[in-house]
Amino acid sequence: MKETYTPASIETEAQQYWTENRSFRATEDPAREKYYCLSMFPYPSGKLHMGHVRNYTIGDVIARYQRMLGKNVLQPMGWDAFGLPAEGAAIKNRMAPAKWTYANIDYMKNQLQQLGFGYDWDRELATCKPEYYKWEQWLFTELYKKGLVYRKNSVVNWDPVDQTVLANEQVIDGRGWRSGALVERREIPQWFVKITDYADELLDELDRMEEWPEQVRTMQRNWIGKSYGVRFAFPYTLDGKEERLWVYTTRVDTIMGITFCAVAAEHPLAQHAARSNPELAAFIEECRQGGVAEADLATMEKKGVPTGISVTHPITGEQIPVWVGNYVLWGYGEGAVMAVPAHDERDFHFAKTYGLEIRQVIQVPGETFSTDAWQEWYADKERGVCVNSQQYDGLDHNAAVDAIAADLNAKDLGEKQVQYRLRDWGVSRQRYWGAPIPMVHCPECGIVPVPKEQLPVVLPEDIEFDATGGSPIKKMPEWYQTECPQCGGAAERETDTFDTFMESSWYFARYTCPDADDRMLDDRARYWLPVDHYIGGIEHAILHLLYARFYNKLMRDAGLIDNSEPFTKLLTQGMVVAETYYRENSDGGKSWFNPADVVTEQDEKGRITSARLAADGQPVEIGGVEKMSKSKNNGVDPQFLVDRFGADTVRLYTMFTSPPDQSLEWSDEGVEGANRFLRRLWALAYNQQARITSAGDDLEQLDDNQKTARREIHTALKQACFDYDRQQFNTVVSAAMKITNTLYKLGDSPVDSVLLREGLSIVLRLLAPIAPHISHQLWRDLGYGDDILHSSWPQADENALVLDSIPYVVQVNGKVRAKIEVPAGADKAAIEQQALADPNARKFIGDGEIRKIIVVPNKLVNIVAK
Repeated sequence: MKETYTPASIETEAQQYWTENRSFRATEDPAREKYYCLSMFPYPSGKLHMGHVRNYTIGDVIARYQRMLGKNVLQPMGWDAFGLPAEGAAIKNRMAPAKWTYANIDYMKNQLQQLGFGYDWDRELATCKPEYYKWEQWLFTELYKKGLVYRKNSVVNWDPVDQTVLANEQVIDGRGWRSGALVERREIPQWFVKITDYADELLDELDRMEEWPEQVRTMQRNWIGKSYGVRFAFPYTLDGKEERLWVYTTRVDTIMGITFCAVAAEHPLAQHAARSNPELAAFIEECRQGGVAEADLATMEKKGVPTGISVTHPITGEQIPVWVGNYVLWGYGEGAVMAVPAHDERDFHFAKTYGLEIRQVIQVPGETFSTDAWQEWYADKERGVCVNSQQYDGLDHNAAVDAIAADLNAKDLGEKQVQYRLRDWGVSRQRYWGAPIPMVHCPECGIVPVPKEQLPVVLPEDIEFDATGGSPIKKMPEWYQTECPQCGGAAERETDTFDTFMESSWYFARYTCPDADDRMLDDRARYWLPVDHYIGGIEHAILHLLYARFYNKLMRDAGLIDNSEPFTKLLTQGMVVAETYYRENSDGGKSWFNPADVVTEQDEKGRITSARLAADGQPVEIGGVEKMSKSKNNGVDPQFLVDRFGADTVRLYTMFTSPPDQSLEWSDEGVEGANRFLRRLWALAYNQQARITSAGDDLEQLDDNQKTARREIHTALKQACFDYDRQQFNTVVSAAMKITNTLYKLGDSPVDSVLLREGLSIVLRLLAPIAPHISHQLWRDLGYGDDILHSSWPQADENALVLDSIPYVVQVNGKVRAKIEVPAGADKAAIEQQALADPNARKFIGDGEIRKIIVVPNKLVNIVAK
């Protein structure tokens, strides 16, 4: 055994052992309880960051722990390899996205292996590989045949420079995130998958997903957004033809307060009116500039232009003017809204801006209505009753909805309806680096799905981007020109590619059978699924997790799997955060400095009071604690830490500093402290190696000190086992540290050697999932066995926890006056008698009358004397 702790050699040897012995290879075994532990796979951006390290360490700790409990564990890893960042890097570095992606995968895989993560690398997958995306192409064509996939025009964010659709998150202040061009709202053909057909199931099952964080379930409920309302129509005549303007509302009880309607710029009514109205046409063109996100609508200035067209109120027959409003989206609902300024804040401000009537039709007792300013109670449907509403006066919300819906239905102008905020999943992207959508456009046959035998439709990887931007495959007739699978005539491939959420929505299932080359999933999926424990960031709470749940149901209904939900238990880990420092630039911007380059001064509570840049000694501003990011330059390079301290130190620190679901505030001193503990553990093993390897196992004759030491060891072990099961790994590390401290205090007797051997074996097994390399090496060096992974999980000895005597605090009239040791089996009377006999207690009781004695078991005795 080496005298000093040398992480580099220890970790290399352990990793080599795991590789040679295929320690983490998972095979199906129906005789054993399976455990599928999965962390969200990374985008191969170039190198790991501390968020990756924390996420994957949590998953690895869980997987290794379950393995040591005797379960058949699957823990795979792969790469979410498609996406727009690769195209940006390709343009910047003049390198094909595929080459850039594969180089990053190689580098990041090496980093993961250096950290000792126990992955079954035989199951590694990359979503950009044709053998992977072939099967989502196949499923897409099957869904198309079942009517669950369709193509229609949709309003999108269009970047005119990059020639691509942008997600809402990629539009910053109305401009494309990469090009900086003003984004346009453009209507183009898009492919959709009918997630709305599964809305009720997706919503209802959330109530049964008890091992998911409530915050995530709430976010998904709100995103699905089931609402109960009324869909109704405003009749109107246009060019001599009877038409209807349809709207949907959850507040039909305010229908008598409608003073105008608003439609989206793309609405046919708006388009018709614009033909003869230059002002309106100009406004519609203005509306094309800007995003299509609901969040944008909430903050943008509400603007509008009247169409000059009126529609008929379905109850009163009143003529209602129609406006075009920039806050109405064509892609949401009917693309039109009824406007009740008195009881909708958005409509209120719009009406105030344009001098439109504000008509009160809801009253809350004790409140006074005024058009001067918006008041929160105006929208209160719980307390409000109808006023100024003719036959509906005095009705509360529910009664008014029922009555008005019945009247609309009688006129064949409306009915009650359930709607969802959730919209069908638009999966088209006008980008290159993604899986081709497997459809062919034939002038004779229309849209034809690519047959299974012609799949995959392979994306060409050896390409170049030109200065005009846009997807290269749209400029490659040699790729998109093809034969129609149906008639054999000349046709063209679909040149849009899939949204990358398509790949990340089913990878968890493909891990179970990544080498299945004749089908999407085989029977191995039924053995492993669902995933028992899924780990990832809260930022994926809605889209990724919702799409994965949906995709799981699609695969279930295709007969590929049996389970309805993909992930039984979900852990959303906290962020890694660190201090930030900056200086103001002359242009109003900020230059950010890495904490490693800053010297700080702290007060007596450890709070930073001042900071200066080490390079020039000049002050810098303290920006506070924020998530580690490139933009704030407050990240820590995991590779630097591994090279300096070793992987086990990094793993131990990330687990010890805070519980997994809470933020981890970075501390260089904490990293050094974790390393000191591992060196201290190594020193104990080295210095006591001879005693440990030669010790027996006789623990029958223990003196009081030895009993106390063993009780401390097993008390800490019992707590650690409890904490492992609830994923509180920070207190597991604390327990290992407590046991180590106890072992350092043992004497030199043969019995102490037995205790030392037992205690150190417990520490190593507790640490094996967290700091696996040092645990592996010491387990072998100290003669416990060849492989700690194959050892049994330690269990607390209940006999060791039994106390011969129990300490009690003795109070007289509420003040501590003595401490006594009471035999463990003593009854209440014996405890009282011993407390009363204590000299210190008698001193403060004196000649006073004892009124009562209160005994709190295993804690204290309080004597109340007069």
